[in-house]
Order: sequence, then structure tokens, then C-alpha cells
Amino acid sequence: MDLSDVDLDLTGVCPLTTDAALRRAAIVVPDLEAVVNAHERVTYAELAGQVATLRSALRCAGVERGDHIGLCLGNGPRWVALFLAITSLGAVTVPVNTRFKAPEFEYALRQSDVKLLFLAEKVLSSEFVAMLREICPAVDAELPDPNLPRLARVVVIGADVPAGALGWEEFTAGAGEPVEACGDPDDVALVQYTSGTTSFPKGVLLTHRSMCADAFFSGTRLGLHAGDRFYSGRPFFHVAGTTLSILACVQQLSTLVTAERFVPETALRLLADERCTHFAGNDTIALMLLNHPGRDRYRLHLRGAWLAASPTVVRRVIDELGATEAVVGYGLSEAAPNVAQSAWWEDEDQRVDGSMPPEPGVSVRLRDPVTGNDAAPGEQGEILVRGWNVMRGYYAMPEQTAAVLDGDGWLATGDLGVLRADGRLLFTGRAKDLIRVGGENVAPTEVEAVLHRHPAIRQAAVVGVPDERLVEVPFAFVVLNDSADLSPGELLEWCRGEMAGFKVPRHLRIVDGFEGIGMTASAKVQKKQLAEHAVRLLDAR
Repeated sequence: MDLSDVDLDLTGVCPLTTDAALRRAAIVVPDLEAVVNAHERVTYAELAGQVATLRSALRCAGVERGDHIGLCLGNGPRWVALFLAITSLGAVTVPVNTRFKAPEFEYALRQSDVKLLFLAEKVLSSEFVAMLREICPAVDAELPDPNLPRLARVVVIGADVPAGALGWEEFTAGAGEPVEACGDPDDVALVQYTSGTTSFPKGVLLTHRSMCADAFFSGTRLGLHAGDRFYSGRPFFHVAGTTLSILACVQQLSTLVTAERFVPETALRLLADERCTHFAGNDTIALMLLNHPGRDRYRLHLRGAWLAASPTVVRRVIDELGATEAVVGYGLSEAAPNVAQSAWWEDEDQRVDGSMPPEPGVSVRLRDPVTGNDAAPGEQGEILVRGWNVMRGYYAMPEQTAAVLDGDGWLATGDLGVLRADGRLLFTGRAKDLIRVGGENVAPTEVEAVLHRHPAIRQAAVVGVPDERLVEVPFAFVVLNDSADLSPGELLEWCRGEMAGFKVPRHLRIVDGFEGIGMTASAKVQKKQLAEHAVRLLDAR
């Protein structure tokens, strides 16, 4: 049966709200571990109890259906419980990237209209209470602050609780009578910030239906079964963390093993000690595991893996890590995220070559980027997607939404692919200028916008260049003002205080101008020629 381009009725196929999925798991496998990290183990029954308490505390704190609630925490059971509690009230989770610097943090809180923020005092090397004080001084007295007028309450996990905030224990002690879940499949569950071709990240609106169904189908094709143990070091502030890690495990009655950040040695130890059957990662994560010098010290028990990786890497994961049922997936935040994914039961050679059938009920077609017509089978074109997984739009950005989502529901991904005659999709590259730094998308225009804030910089252009460990990294070219006298090292040091580490250019070259490198008649820098020039400079070192 061809399930593409149809209004697929998902009722009865899988739970379509986060709370329905959790309730089923707590009934069917109450004593199974739901979330495990280095410090905690929480069963599904315990998780359901925590979610019920937090749902009551949230309601007592004034949270209503549709409110936006920010989460700025590291991976762990608390993140999972808060996410499930927030969405069970019909409220919306706004994950905050814990690698953000103050300007990015401020932008996300303001643009998303966060009403209540859960904030870790510190995540890795980032001091988030200090950062919040910088952008929201009223947190030391009484909220709201004129700079963030919608932010009414902050809950801090940690010892440094400002006078205008609540501590975690004080917040949870405020729980009252039990509160019934009220989430609906078509409620927005997540505002997922994603880099794009504009200077600012955009908040993707994803519903319970899109995330829960995507998680169900992805977990099924991955081969997750009840009782399996799935290691994912993907941060929960990414949709690969919420949909493809948290919800995939809840939907498939599996255990999620996670860590605050991906460290190869720690990951290998967790994979071995927790007897993980599956893991998730991209090229960078897989290569760091494969190439770790101490890998042979760990006895792995892998059966499968979800990979966004090249055929060479997939083959190595199968042959060297024993994940013989490894699958590949393609997606983007705007599609919840999976558009297509291979399945564990398919022929191994088919899975290794990177071709994937679209998810059930999801339509894919390719558009010739030159003519705008549909590309013929076997020809490369821009990937267009329509179906239950496609976003509602970008939060409070109607023009940007209209630019990628047409009246018939087709999402223009900006990515390139080939649709074979058998209906399988082969992803071939990013048509947009996004730079894929490890597991992070970096928009060159976003980095350029930060560089242009520096008083010594007249013009900046950023491109991606290959990197052995991170796949791609940013390379910045800057033109200084006539009176400026700064070194590349000084500029890079300034960048480290203004943007997340993965966005900071790994290479920076000061140039007199772009005319000799590549400039159009309309005075626009030709990024393709600039990227080629950057590669030549690196090769000549």
C-alpha cells in the first residue's frame, strides 16, 4: 500500500500526545528504567509520578495552556520530566541551547515570549545565572524586567538563587492538588530554535502529533523494542533529543541512556556498562567512537544505530561496532525532524548506501532549482516535504514562514536529494549555506551579524570548510576599518565571548576586500568562490 500523499489517520497507530505516551509506558512497563545517566536512574512509574507533581506545581505557578516555558538545563531525568509535564498541560516547551552566549540567550528568551524559565545555575562552563543577571537585572529584585517583559518567573536549579527567582525545592513544594493532563494532538508542544539563512534563529512550531508520530515511526524503523537500551548523547535542546531520543524511547517502551554532553570515553563506558542495544549520532559522533584509542577496552552489545552519516561511516559502524541493524535518517527541525529513514529489516546494502523511504503518510518531491519544475526520478533537486510531520510555521515570523511553506502545505527544505524510481530518497547535500559543525547547524549570516558588531570590522563573510573531526567548521574573512589594527587571534578571542563555541570561526583571515576573491556585479560576495579560496589557503599551509 502506498502511504505517501494521503491524509494518514494516526489514531490507534500510536499515542499522539506526550502524556498519552507516558501513561501507556507507566502502565505497561512501570518498573523499566525510563532515563539513566551517570547519577540517576528513574523508572517509568517514577517518571510518571514526577511529571504529575511538576504538572501541579506548574499550574500553581500560573502556567496555562499555550504558555511558553523555557528549559535551560543539561541532559538528564529532570529535563525529561519537565518537558513531559509542560506539554501535558498544553503549554509549550522552549529548549534553550546551553552553548549560547548572553546575546543569543537574550534573543531566544525575548523572541519566544517565555513566561517561565527553568535555569541551571551552571551547565558545563556556562554560568547561566550570571548570564541572566547581565540581560535581566530585575531577577535580583522583582520580575518582570523591562528588557524581558514577558518573563514573569525564573526557577533556578542550583545554590545561587537570585532574590527575584525561586529555587527548585521551593517551586516543587508549591505543588497542590493533582491536575489532569489536557494536551491535545494538535497543540504546539515545542518551539525549536534552528539556524537558517537569516541572521537570527527561527522558532519552529511542532505539535504533539508531529513529534509523537515521528518518534514512533523512527523508533520502529530503528528496531527499538520494549526493554531495549538506547544511548543518545544528543542534547535535549535539539529536536533530535526531544523527538528522536526522549519520545522515541517512551513510544517504544525503551530505556534512554544519556549524558550532559558527548564525550567519547564516557559514551563508550556507558554503552558497555549499560549494555546499550542502540545509539544515535552523526558522522562526528560515530567517528569519535570509532577512532577512540581505547575503544577495544569496552565490550559493546550494540544491535542498531540511528545515523546521519556517509556510507563509509555507516559501514564502519556495522563492521567495527557490531550495530548490524544500523539505519540512516534524513530530516530537519521543520519536519519534527524525520522525513525519511531506512529500516532495520531492510537489506544491509540498501541501508548502507544512504537511500531511505519517506515516513508513512509523508510526501516527498524534488524541485529543479533552476526551472522550478519537478525533477525527474534519478535527477537531483531541492527536497520538498508535505505531511503530518511538517511544522505549523516559525513563531512570530510570518514572512519567513511564507518563504518556505506554501498554501498547499509543501515545505521547501533548501536541501538537495535524489528520488529514485523505487521511491527511496537519497540526501545529497545542503542547498542553503548552512555549515554543519558536528551536530550543530550554523548559519553564516548569523556569525557575520556578530562579527559586524565589532567596531573594527567593516565587512565580514563566513563560509564552511571541511574538518576531519567536525565535518565542517566556519572560516571567516574580515575587512577592517582603515584605522583598526587587530590580529586574527584578538578577533577570535572576542568572538568566543559573543557566540556559542560551535559558531566561533576556527579560521579567520583579514583581507583588504573581496573583489579579487569573488564579487558579483551587485557587490555581493560569491560564497562558492570564497569557500574554494578558503580551502586553497588551508591546503597551502
